[in-house]
Amino acid sequence: MSDALSDDGSDVHQDETQEEVMTPAELIGKLEEAWLNEKFSPELLENRSEVVECVMEQLSHMDANLQRVKKGDMKASVHRMEIDRIRFVLASYLRARLQKIEKYFPHVLEREKSRGDGDPSLLSPEEFAFAKEYYANTETYLKAVALKRMPPNLQTVDLLKAVPEPCLDSFVFLRVKERQQNIMVEPETDDQREYVVDLEEGSQHLMRYRTIAPLVLSGAVQLI
Repeated sequence: MSDALSDDGSDVHQDETQEEVMTPAELIGKLEEAWLNEKFSPELLENRSEVVECVMEQLSHMDANLQRVKKGDMKASVHRMEIDRIRFVLASYLRARLQKIEKYFPHVLEREKSRGDGDPSLLSPEEFAFAKEYYANTETYLKAVALKRMPPNLQTVDLLKAVPEPCLDSFVFLRVKERQQNIMVEPETDDQREYVVDLEEGSQHLMRYRTIAPLVLSGAVQLI
């Protein structure tokens, strides 16, 4: 990976108090983590547009570096495969998000509308525009093909009620990145009680998503 990426492509985030430097390998690692979490979580997660933008910029640097490699050089084919792999992960991540937006669009827009001013945005500007357009087109289609032919009292539909919500009670596999103590686990049957577990770093588990959703958002666990 380090051979394929140049130092000029390092992602640098700077604010008034400190400067955080991310190596190319760390940047791709963050993309892969976001991709796996998005792929395996039942709900739409916070957007990682800053990672997406940095990866796209990195790919441009990698393409430019590849152009300077002599034809027939063995490294060129290896670097090209790495570029294609990164592009696949990036496209798969964005595709997974769009599929969830299409599937749960009323609930996604409602979450975005109800979030606080200090809360991170669920959607990127482009995703928000897509979700609004998808909502409007769905309403227009329903009215054109069905609702206008219904009795007057049935010519409206509440999409929030009509479209199912994500199933947060589905089970997911996860790997623990940071040790967690006193995680409350809900009972699976009526004769069971709630119980507490500790999640050791590096351990893997199969758990209800609702239980560990905050840990996914904080980065303490990784869905696999």
